[in-house]
Amino acid sequence: MRIAQRARAGTSSLRVLHACAELYPWVKSGGLGDVAAALPPALAALDVDTRVILPGFPGFLDAFTEITDVVRLATPYAGERVRIARARLPDSGRYVYLVDHPPFYDRPGNPYAAPDGSDWPDNHRRFGLFSWAAAALARGADRDWRPAILHCHDWHGGLAPAYLAAAPPAESRVATILTIHNLAYRGIFPAAVFPELALPASFYAVAGVEFFGQVSFLKAGLFFAEQLTTVSPTYAREIQTPEFGWGLDGLLRTRASRLTGILNGVDPRIWDPRHDPNLPQPYDSETAPTGKRAAKAALCARLGLAEAQEAPLYGVVSRLTPQKGLDLLLAALPELVAGGGRLALLGSGDADLEQGFADAARANPNSIAVTLGYDDALSHLIIAGADMVLMPSRFEPCGLTQLYALRYGALPLVRRVGGLADTVVDASAVTLAEGTATGFAFDEASPAALLATATRAERLRREPRVWLYMMRRAMTRDFLWEASARRYRELYRHLLGGAPATAERVNAAAIAAGAG
Repeated sequence: MRIAQRARAGTSSLRVLHACAELYPWVKSGGLGDVAAALPPALAALDVDTRVILPGFPGFLDAFTEITDVVRLATPYAGERVRIARARLPDSGRYVYLVDHPPFYDRPGNPYAAPDGSDWPDNHRRFGLFSWAAAALARGADRDWRPAILHCHDWHGGLAPAYLAAAPPAESRVATILTIHNLAYRGIFPAAVFPELALPASFYAVAGVEFFGQVSFLKAGLFFAEQLTTVSPTYAREIQTPEFGWGLDGLLRTRASRLTGILNGVDPRIWDPRHDPNLPQPYDSETAPTGKRAAKAALCARLGLAEAQEAPLYGVVSRLTPQKGLDLLLAALPELVAGGGRLALLGSGDADLEQGFADAARANPNSIAVTLGYDDALSHLIIAGADMVLMPSRFEPCGLTQLYALRYGALPLVRRVGGLADTVVDASAVTLAEGTATGFAFDEASPAALLATATRAERLRREPRVWLYMMRRAMTRDFLWEASARRYRELYRHLLGGAPATAERVNAAAIAAGAG
């Protein structure tokens, strides 16, 4: 009976609803928006009927087409009936859902904070309502389409598995998954907000949403979701340790059999140097030397840097936070510049880091260019024009920038953590001899270690044949979304079959199905 119902409701019997707060290019504060834009269409290409539910931010409501009511529901949050609408994406025509409640979502600033940078004081209500609406859709609020799986992303959707656990669907089981994109963002609020969340009183417990005397939306998802994933195999191991676990490592160790690391991927529709309109000329692995020289010249001209093709040009496209290790770069910058290096940096974040890099640029206008904020076209030009892309992160769940850098032939210089360890092969004597090196990695979170690795990289850059081989090797690495999407599809199949979707089972099934 359930199979027949599923067949009538969509073209695929495997239907997945993703709950995510961001979607590139309309609302984006980091890599989460990129993943939400790329993973669903990659799954759709594998015959997974996939939709996304989003908060009703103006960036979505103003851009999407064919917005129509699905249902209006009385909720414990809004104090009135809230509209869940269905819309089509203007770039693909795919369906998405919007939780449309202007008092919660029609605000200036980024999705989570006011223009002054402070978190909105009612974020627990804003994203609690979002989770509640996702659970309502999972229970069948849209009579024309009902998911078999609710796949929640980060703390913003963390309460949805709790709402489903508190009130399971009457007709059929809906499996739940939570993906951790960054464990540092746990959605923590005072215990006093718990009565506003409309959950059973028993859920405020260690075996529930309570977290050291507070409420954590992410912990709720980690506890109540049937399956957990994160965005790289190394990060899946790291977050089970006190060093990287942010107080949740004990819970994650108890759920280790249900935790799988699946790398994010590159969306070739957006990141491909062969067809990138932001570059002065297209290039591939064979024509990379001329293409990257042209990009380097264009980047230096745009940013006012003194062009010198022989000088190393380092690129940074990042949030400016201590997590990203950019305080290490700031401390190392005088020595990098003294050695002839150039820096092109694009990002925003921590006020002290913004000020520090801006001061460095004013003191060294020919060598350092800092653009505060975000500029999509400039991000592409930096990745293409840089000789090396710096990511000295203290922790990095997956990282997308190093994947873009590899594809564009800008060799990543990274700290060996999380997804950086999984995707960048350090240029050692062994890997150079084997021909597998694709970048440079170091272990100690210190300016000295960063400088030593930059010095090692610069020595290799002066050996053109070695550098060109590494660059071409990097550009041919396959980190596209198709392989990752196959792993997610196998995870969904295991979950619906009732078996723990361990990394070993998912990878074996995905490889057998052609993930490589």
